[in-house]
Amino acid sequence: MKFGLLLPHFGEHASKDKLLEGSILAEKMGFDSVWVRDHLVFEPHGEMEKPNRTFYDAMITLTAIGAVTEKIELGTGSLIPFRHPLVTALMAGTMTQLVGDRLILGFGAGTFDHEFEAIGWGDLDRVEAVRSNAEILKRVFTENDVTYDDGIFSFENVTIEPKPVGGRIPFWYCGATPRSARLAVEYADGWMPGRISMATLEKRIATMTELSAEAGRSLPTIAVIPPTSIESTREEALKHVNIPGLLAWANKAKFAVKPPSGTFETVDDLEGQLILGNPEQAVEQLKKFESVGVEHLVFDFRFKFDKYFEQIELLGTEVLPKMR
Repeated sequence: MKFGLLLPHFGEHASKDKLLEGSILAEKMGFDSVWVRDHLVFEPHGEMEKPNRTFYDAMITLTAIGAVTEKIELGTGSLIPFRHPLVTALMAGTMTQLVGDRLILGFGAGTFDHEFEAIGWGDLDRVEAVRSNAEILKRVFTENDVTYDDGIFSFENVTIEPKPVGGRIPFWYCGATPRSARLAVEYADGWMPGRISMATLEKRIATMTELSAEAGRSLPTIAVIPPTSIESTREEALKHVNIPGLLAWANKAKFAVKPPSGTFETVDDLEGQLILGNPEQAVEQLKKFESVGVEHLVFDFRFKFDKYFEQIELLGTEVLPKMR
């Protein structure tokens, strides 16, 4: 099982020091990866974030981090398709030439129409655009003089150089819906939902395992990004988390497996959507993720970005060694 960190590249705590020094510390403490989100016109999620619209570009942020680290993986969780795929191809290939073969391109359809309306793509079928990105990136990463037309993007005789170091870059589908899991099996190397209940996660993995067997292909890498708060006591950890906001979000999740009561009402109902407690309790929760098939877990400290370095050190000294 691999472990990563969501980077503080958005909101009031976004800063050069947190991003660069935090990533250097994460690599030193044994983390496997760092991850960014993606927005063009950022509107903070009310239940998760304060109303600060600062948002550092995903690909530029990862490139800077790659320049000051040596081996930690650099992931997008997730890019949304407001860039032309050829632009993304040039950026991604260049990144690998500069920082090495350690990029993971997670893509998602995005949540907000306004970001696409702002660039004149308001009618774009964003789910199909993710598929387009997967196919176009695969081809231009490995071929020259590519001609392509899928009704969304079209071009003739295009060659993008430099090609990625290693020849290809893993492509993950990011999303929590049943459709996202099916699409990951169809054409992606990994599947990464964000906040997802443990029961929903188990159901999705079971479906993906069945579909992968039917398709005669390996199960995509399973990853998650749960909000995290670790302190010396569970009570202290709870103080840093907006439980009512998380419960409200969980109850709005259309395809979630509900708890026995029919609604998400308690902290215990949020199992899988939150890692919470002291280090020993965190280890217990991580082992549950591992037992259901999660291979890459990314800690989301957006409730704790003011204590980012302390959280990295606490996990690196008291949690990760027990999982290794």
